[in-house]
Amino acid sequence: MNIFKIATYNVNSIRSRLHIVIPWLEQHRPAVLCMQETKVENEKFPVNEFENAGYHVVFSGGKSFNGVAVASLEPPKDVFFGLDNGGPADKDRLIRGVFSGIPVVNVYVPQGRDKEAPQFQYKLQWLERFRDLLKKFYSEKKPLICCGDLNVAREEMDVHDPKRLRGHVDFTPEVWEAFDRLKAWGFVDVLRKHHPAESGLYSFYDYRVPKSVERGLGWRVDHILATAVLASKSIRCFIDMEPRLAEKPSDHTIVMAEFQV
Repeated sequence: MNIFKIATYNVNSIRSRLHIVIPWLEQHRPAVLCMQETKVENEKFPVNEFENAGYHVVFSGGKSFNGVAVASLEPPKDVFFGLDNGGPADKDRLIRGVFSGIPVVNVYVPQGRDKEAPQFQYKLQWLERFRDLLKKFYSEKKPLICCGDLNVAREEMDVHDPKRLRGHVDFTPEVWEAFDRLKAWGFVDVLRKHHPAESGLYSFYDYRVPKSVERGLGWRVDHILATAVLASKSIRCFIDMEPRLAEKPSDHTIVMAEFQV
């Protein structure tokens, strides 16, 4: 049996976060690190830094917004970018491929801006298009991991103030329903498998909220989902707060899961 480690991290600009990402990779050595909001054009992606750390990296991005990347110890196989079922491909929001023999999809779901804005309907449509992609290319009966910034906090314990925050584009019934439909395709929330009722497990702390980390004012919007056959082999899943406490951090931190495969 081998231990397969996978992590997800919204870096909020990869070039601004290399001082966190590269040492973290060297310390923890996950097989796969999925990154979102890399905010860099492909020709300026810091490939050399990842290669020097012993990682292969695939990526798709643009200037100043969005962007996704996957770093892996082994060369990736069958890599594809974006959605393919009508509407914008959004290649800077989705990477899928096979990493160390495990199919992985890395996603950065649109945030939605405001419930009255067209971006919110686009978010709901995007989640449905993503579900269609899963049905087209994958089987819920086979190993698959989906991870990334899904911009959904599903349960009251996933936000610090559920009464006040209800109705936010990341914490509202319409998004819950879309997330539930995604899970119903065949996913298990791996962190909740190991911590079914533990509150205060947050992966995002808003820069704009004074001392949000110290005060515990967070959200859990970054997820690792796995099909049941793989989730049954998970041995732990946790949120690593050290990256959020580092100098010049992202507003998100790293979620990691380990599987005995």
